Amino acid sequence: MTEQLFVEHSLSRTGGTGFRVRVLDDALITGNPPVAAIYGEPEDDCLVRIHSRCVYSEILGSVDCDCHDQVQQAKQLISAAGTGVIIYLDQEGRGAGLLAKARGYVYSQLHQADTFASYRALHLPDDSRDYAAAADLLESLGLARVRLLTNNPEKMKALESRGIIVEREPSLVPVSESARAYLEAKRQHGHLIPSLTDS
Repeated sequence: MTEQLFVEHSLSRTGGTGFRVRVLDDALITGNPPVAAIYGEPEDDCLVRIHSRCVYSEILGSVDCDCHDQVQQAKQLISAAGTGVIIYLDQEGRGAGLLAKARGYVYSQLHQADTFASYRALHLPDDSRDYAAAADLLESLGLARVRLLTNNPEKMKALESRGIIVEREPSLVPVSESARAYLEAKRQHGHLIPSLTDS
């Protein structure tokens, strides 16, 4: 990793102990920079969640996906463990942005298509997210081995390509009926999610 600058400070939290926030300060980053919520004193083999922004679930309360519940689960597990890191990336709509995500929703609702089919119909990549900054933040904390809360093998590959040893911890949460098709589509596109059609 090239030398990076960070801005770090503490935050208080309702109903729990506080944590530190580390924001990546890199002039090459466009938009909001990546941020790490650091609980306790992370060391190798601690729990880590890399999470991309989802305005619909996190702010508007949508239950069409599992994003909100996944990050809440990560906070609970890391708090219970006493240490760990949540990295939050401003990569809405699998990296395509909020407007593309909204257009994908419109297409999906008009054509009863999953989000992957909708993105392709709109000439958008399935997933254009990048996790290099997440690796930067983990390296800045001196972490060489992590237990990654994820169902996405691309996150694992991104960290492993930087020499970080990854042990996957599944990130499975109960989902609404409206989210089942979304998760099934993700499973069919390589995410490590059990089939939801059998339950």
